Amino acid sequence: MRQTRSQTIMFRNPFKNTLYIKVHPNRFDLKHIESGKSLSAVSPTPFTTSRLLVGQFLAAHETLKAAIKSLYAGQLFAPSPVAVIHPLEKCEDGLSEVEERALHELAAGAGARKVVVWVGHALSDSEVLAKLST
Repeated sequence: MRQTRSQTIMFRNPFKNTLYIKVHPNRFDLKHIESGKSLSAVSPTPFTTSRLLVGQFLAAHETLKAAIKSLYAGQLFAPSPVAVIHPLEKCEDGLSEVEERALHELAAGAGARKVVVWVGHALSDSEVLAKLST
């Protein structure tokens, strides 16, 4: 039996949980790829310093963790997400190993089971999924 597009949409995997996290100075923009739901979270305590996008790790961690929790508010069960985290500033010459590790740990510490750090152009939903499938 052949499935039509509408049938395929009805049977989407409820356990798919992909996040695209854009990091701005003192702010995160999150998008849940499968649902299209998005939100911005401004840190109550600044985490960006004059030299680093994430200079105050704990403040960034608490903000991202709360944002992810807010994104899934009202859901009974939310499996650990996979995430692409994308710094948008202070990375003109690329990231140092320490900066890349900090971003990776930031997303992993907020609950992501797999993290890809991306530096470059803004990604479409399909590009986010492709980055995580490699």
